[in-house]
Amino acid sequence: MTHKTKWLTFAPAGLMVIGLGTCLVQWASNLKEQQAPTATWVGAGTLALGVLNAGVSLFGRGVAESVLYQLREKASDLPTAETKS
Repeated sequence: MTHKTKWLTFAPAGLMVIGLGTCLVQWASNLKEQQAPTATWVGAGTLALGVLNAGVSLFGRGVAESVLYQLREKASDLPTAETKS
């Protein structure tokens, strides 16, 4: 996979997983408000935060791949010693 392909895969996937994680955090919060057993809402909250952090990690990887892609593109645009002569 090229850096561009990885960027265009990881960044949107990360955003979708972040959205899922925030929905799960709200769900766990709702469980607490409904006075569900502590183990239930704590477990749900832990899962929700894990999903949210996974989304941030995926998005971060997408940003890193974007930077690597841009650096490669910029490097290919620079003149080489052979083209200067």
